[in-house]
Amino acid sequence: MTNNKHVLTWLDEMVALVKPDKVVWIDGSEEQLKALRDEALSTGEMEALNQEELPGCLLHRTKKNDVARVEGRTYICTKNRDDAAPINNWMETSEMKAKLTPMYDGVMKGRTMYVIPYCMGPIGSPFSKVGVELTDSIYVVLNMDIMTRMGQKALDQLGDSNDFVRGLHSKADVDEENRYIVQFPEENTIWSINSAYGGNVLLGKKCFALRIASYQGFKEGWMAEHMLILGIEAPNGETSYITAAFPSACGKTNLAMLIPPEVYAQQGYKVWTVGDDIAWMHIGEDGRLYAINPEAGFFGVAPGTNAKSNYNALASTKKNTIFTNVAHNLDNNTVWWEGLDKNPPVNAVEWTGNKVNGPEYAAQGGKLAHPNSRFTAPAINCPCLSKEFDNPNGVPVTAMVFGGRRAKTAPLVYQSFDWNHGVYVGSAMASETTAAATGAVGVVRRDPMAMRPFCGYNMGDYFSHWLDMGKKLGDKAPKIFNVNWFRTDDEGHFIWPGFGDNMRVLMWILNRCEGKVDAVETAIGYLPKAEDIDVTGLEGEGVTVDTVKDLLTVDSALWLEDCKGVHELYDQIGERVPAELKKQLADLEARLAK
Repeated sequence: MTNNKHVLTWLDEMVALVKPDKVVWIDGSEEQLKALRDEALSTGEMEALNQEELPGCLLHRTKKNDVARVEGRTYICTKNRDDAAPINNWMETSEMKAKLTPMYDGVMKGRTMYVIPYCMGPIGSPFSKVGVELTDSIYVVLNMDIMTRMGQKALDQLGDSNDFVRGLHSKADVDEENRYIVQFPEENTIWSINSAYGGNVLLGKKCFALRIASYQGFKEGWMAEHMLILGIEAPNGETSYITAAFPSACGKTNLAMLIPPEVYAQQGYKVWTVGDDIAWMHIGEDGRLYAINPEAGFFGVAPGTNAKSNYNALASTKKNTIFTNVAHNLDNNTVWWEGLDKNPPVNAVEWTGNKVNGPEYAAQGGKLAHPNSRFTAPAINCPCLSKEFDNPNGVPVTAMVFGGRRAKTAPLVYQSFDWNHGVYVGSAMASETTAAATGAVGVVRRDPMAMRPFCGYNMGDYFSHWLDMGKKLGDKAPKIFNVNWFRTDDEGHFIWPGFGDNMRVLMWILNRCEGKVDAVETAIGYLPKAEDIDVTGLEGEGVTVDTVKDLLTVDSALWLEDCKGVHELYDQIGERVPAELKKQLADLEARLAK
């Protein structure tokens, strides 16, 4: 399939190490993929679902010890500790290889090695990057077909270049004591062993598209960010694009696939999804920032996804989708998860494979689907997929948004004073833990730019890279905002309705970018005038202009308390935190103290 000597030399080295019985190149053809699907069905690794209701859809279960990303087993390995630490787990490159090489030695004896060439980003785009993943898992091959542009076309994109990410994965024995997901950013290499769960083994996703790519962007002058990309099309046909970063459980996918509320839909506004998770951003020929989505599919959390919370995500799963660790409804051979509807199937197989009476099992506190159960769905299924999805040049970014889950501190929305202040706002990002996540509710977890688990190099250098990008962009830089959909009243109820109504806030953001509305200068940034957030149609929810005023209040004492957490974060990151961000923090404290 290729004469690329860099690919072939590395492949020979890896084959000699893992010693597979057979090596199969994945060309991406439907004929080859059908044979692999049939093989997975014959061995029981996958189950075919109701082909009338869910054509092309498959069900898969992982082992009970292998159901999520494992941050504690995820390493960034560099020659010098300070180039990866201190937020990341670190081990020196040669030391980690010495540790893992014996585990890989002969690990694929009796197995087939699949060679998966894949492209992150549109084929033909100057901003796309190629990877090759070697794996002993058919599940990985079938998921990578959905999540990436896979096969011969990726090798054609690579040509003779040595600029490809080398990925080695073996499920081995799925032994959690010896599970490692390791990035070697200085060598463009990823090693993953003893996991078969998507987030640890689909090496194009977080491993390449964020951890390795963030380092590539740092070295090459672009950005790889944990951000959705959405377009808002005005009635005149012009579309403005927003990227947004949120920690987990903050409604990122829901925002990416937002359905406009009636007040905007009637005027002819539309929302288009470019990406739900990752944005690669480059400076275009016109000096503006352009974003592509490196992925070709959605790897979404199933529980909580339903026709009301996210109609477009649910619609995306209706064909050619792989469901992992959800419940199996035996009566109609479809799938079910908590939050899909209120009717757990009576004749069910829960996610670990046990046959149960669904309603009885749920009544006893059992979960039919694992809380981190997933769907891998082709982006092309999404009803609101942007026509710019495959644009090789990407889409121009008008605004960047940061957000988190804060009960009292952050207002509904505010704008940073300028780019550098916006970088500070992103660096200080935090979310409060919920009852679902842990016993201690309201604990603040700092997650700069929502990149804490995904930054492939020193976080201080990462902040510096953001500041440098601002210098290059100058007055063409996107405006930076912060949002908080999660303010609560004294009884703990959310005040803002969220979901599609978040578009009301996005419209204020775009109006600010276009100079259509004024704002109020405060200690933390520019706040909206309450009447500039359109609440038409929210009367039934009890949301008025006065509600918005309440959502925009800033408590200086709470903010000063919050600044202590930012100091702690900066102290933890250490001496590579840019002086500019320390100055931004000091300036904020001075303004608040006034």
